[in-house]
Amino acid sequence: MTTLSETPGFGGEVAEYYAKFRRGYPPPVIDALQAACAFGSDDLVLDLGCGTGQLALPLAGRVGTVFGMDPEPDMLRQARAAAAHRGVGNAIWLLGSDADVPALAPLLAGRLGLTTVGNAIHWMRPEQLFAALHPLTRPGGGVAVIANGTPIWAQDSDWSRALRGVLERHFGQAPDNSCGTAAADRARYARALADAGFGDVRETVIDQDDQLTFPQLLGTLYSAIPTGELPAPSQRPAFAARIRQALPPGPTYPERVRVAVLTAVRAG
Repeated sequence: MTTLSETPGFGGEVAEYYAKFRRGYPPPVIDALQAACAFGSDDLVLDLGCGTGQLALPLAGRVGTVFGMDPEPDMLRQARAAAAHRGVGNAIWLLGSDADVPALAPLLAGRLGLTTVGNAIHWMRPEQLFAALHPLTRPGGGVAVIANGTPIWAQDSDWSRALRGVLERHFGQAPDNSCGTAAADRARYARALADAGFGDVRETVIDQDDQLTFPQLLGTLYSAIPTGELPAPSQRPAFAARIRQALPPGPTYPERVRVAVLTAVRAG
């Protein structure tokens, strides 16, 4: 089973679910990034694993140009459409992964004010990535690795444990991917940033409360299941009914969302 733990494929319907249901980043997250890396209206920013633009688009309002890079064409299509809908004209969408970052050197060497990686860091090789980003980053610029809350199947709540049980029975094993939110993962990323030559490594935590409706919970789940593992449309009503039956009663499901912003800066 590749679901939630191995190399993904997030095209087609999954990209649509991602665009509609994935949580965005609140303004305090952008403030924390700007405080740590001091980017401004003339800066270039790279958002790796940009998905459908949840982080790249709010960043675009504070910088000169945002490059959103993702290996999935359907994600980029959704991001481009969202940018057009919001009137964002300073975003450039690139098809590629973290392995393609060294190829950006002729264009971006020493020019990046910030590189961000949101909920995609667990699909990347952080040690190699951070080493490749160091020469692309201007003095005073930096790198940020952002965990936008614990996955809905891994939270410490009755409804999350119930959801995890349904997924374990459906897929034959429990989902074990923390999506880069676990403490051990965050410590690994911090060490890798320091080893790559970045300094002032620090983490800022922003807590917020949220309430998920059942359609939001289900849509968020579908946005995290690779295309080949997503239940077929004809199977989804029964799949949703099993989840609904397992969850505690109630119109909404409370979350304590912890957004962890790990930043590091290239010295002058």
